[in-house]
Amino acid sequence: MIIDVSQQLKQPVGSTRHYHIDETIDSPDGEKLAVKGGIELLRTDRGILMIGVLDTRIKAVCSRCLSDFDQPLSIRIEEELLPVLDPITGAYLPGAGEDGAFIIDENGEIDLGEVLRQYILLALPMKPLCREDCAGLCPSCGHNLNLRPCKCPRAIDPRFAELAKLFPGKERTA
Repeated sequence: MIIDVSQQLKQPVGSTRHYHIDETIDSPDGEKLAVKGGIELLRTDRGILMIGVLDTRIKAVCSRCLSDFDQPLSIRIEEELLPVLDPITGAYLPGAGEDGAFIIDENGEIDLGEVLRQYILLALPMKPLCREDCAGLCPSCGHNLNLRPCKCPRAIDPRFAELAKLFPGKERTA
């Protein structure tokens, strides 16, 4: 998704534009994602400040039970984009984009797709869970314990064997 900000770069500091986003973009792993929300572009003394909240869902694998599920993501964007060209003179600006910042290209356009791709990568949880109380897999047989309990006896860690003697007859199954 490309946004043309060439005219806004010529406006005074503080001018704003609002955009409603309802687009389909490519995710970091190549699938199509529906993205909805809104962003505000604010003219600063150096470039354009992008502020917004966008919502999407990405396919993920639960870190406990290994099931596929749709992970909802709410992406909060607050990023200043710097132009590579001076909007008045057309001269190249030194240092634009060198520090890894997002840029406004020579045509005065912002590639929102790249901004979203990077923010999605940052918003992904380290250990995605299909649900908060996910029971995971049985360590013995590998059965998904969210579906039903298995009949495997629960193995006691040898380091805790002495503690198990305090509760005789309380051996649990997974």
